[in-house]
Parts: sequence; C-alpha cells; structure tokens
Amino acid sequence: MSQFPELIEFPEQTMVYAKDQPEYRPLPAHRTLEGQVTFCWRLGWRDRLRVLWSGLIWHQVLTFNQPLQPQLLLTQKPDLGQADGEGGA
Repeated sequence: MSQFPELIEFPEQTMVYAKDQPEYRPLPAHRTLEGQVTFCWRLGWRDRLRVLWSGLIWHQVLTFNQPLQPQLLLTQKPDLGQADGEGGA
C-alpha cells in the first residue's frame, strides 16, 4: 500500500479542517458561501505512476452511516467561487 497523498496548502484556501485535532491530519480547504469545499492533494511519484499505468483512482469516504454527500474528483483546479469569509488559514 502506498503512502497517503499529501494535503497541500494553496493560495485560495480559507480555512484548515482539523487544525487543532491531533488524531486527524490538518486539511487545508477553500469553502464557499454555498457550502462547496475544495481541497488539494499531491500524489507522490509512485502513485503518479500507478495512476498513469492503471488509469484508476480509488475513493473512500467515511460516512459514519449517514447519507452520502456528493463527491467530485478532478485533475484540474476548479472555479473556486466566492469564499465564505469564515475561518482563515
């Protein structure tokens, strides 16, 4: 099994989820007024080669038996929209 992708900070981020929760990895994010949240991950070279070779990405979500929220995986930066103004990096 490979290492987890790196969670990276980015200029448009407005907050960091789990910033003060040592049991979780801090998750830099951009959150809009409509509740859309965007994160940025960086793959290591082994994972890049694995994706290039297989064309597959597995996506696992912890729902804690609650309804699944819509998810979207992208390879290009999306239009981030207007930030909600809360939080802060």
